[in-house]
Amino acid sequence: MKTLKHHAKRIVENFYLVLILIFLYAPIVTMMVLSFNSSKSRTQWGGFTLQWYTQMFDSATIMDALVNTLLIAFVSALIATIIGTAASIAINSMKPLPRTIIMGITNIPMLNADIVTGISLMLAFIAFGISLGFQTILIAHITFNIPYVILSVMPKLKQTNKSTYEAAMDLGASPIYAFFKVVFPDILPGVLSGFLLAFTMSLDDFIITHFTKGAGINTLSTLIYSEVRRGIKPSMYALSTIIFLAVLVLLLITNFAPGRKKEER
Repeated sequence: MKTLKHHAKRIVENFYLVLILIFLYAPIVTMMVLSFNSSKSRTQWGGFTLQWYTQMFDSATIMDALVNTLLIAFVSALIATIIGTAASIAINSMKPLPRTIIMGITNIPMLNADIVTGISLMLAFIAFGISLGFQTILIAHITFNIPYVILSVMPKLKQTNKSTYEAAMDLGASPIYAFFKVVFPDILPGVLSGFLLAFTMSLDDFIITHFTKGAGINTLSTLIYSEVRRGIKPSMYALSTIIFLAVLVLLLITNFAPGRKKEER
């Protein structure tokens, strides 16, 4: 009887899981299929084609948005990684109570709604007289990326042995030299993981970018939004497919990084 109940429970759980996966990924799979459809109709298959991908790469507007997206994602992730790593070292050296308070404050941007963050940053830029454009998007992305870097680096810092760093100092090494020779190699997996996570979050962001961008500049996400409002073009299916696959690959690299595997063990 127990075995029968157990099997019935497993069947219900598996059915529920499959239903959720279909609900989440069926629209994405449909979009990917349509990106290879030679017909502009969303209900009729006209044969396999790559013309929408060719059209996408021939579009100067899309290529400009691609360059902006990659440049903002890379620079913001790099700067956020440097600031986040330095902040993690400072937080790790604090006493337990201040460390808990600071970590709580650090986690607020991740828990906060993107639309609130986006509007707040936009109002801050306007209040300080900063014209909206490339620089404001970059600052905004650095701002919301830093907590993700701290979240990735902190666990590795907690695993490091402080006595090794102190021993290097006792042997005559300078603080900076001891850090890069003793501490940094141990936290490097966390730093790389934080960089990849920040890059992915920046690449995928729309809401904050939408509120902090100025006229005449677009990223891929804001371009897709503006184009869809005018009418969905097949080239947008191709662009969305490439963005999805790029984000998926980055997430897989982040989750299966050597540092993550060691932490799980």
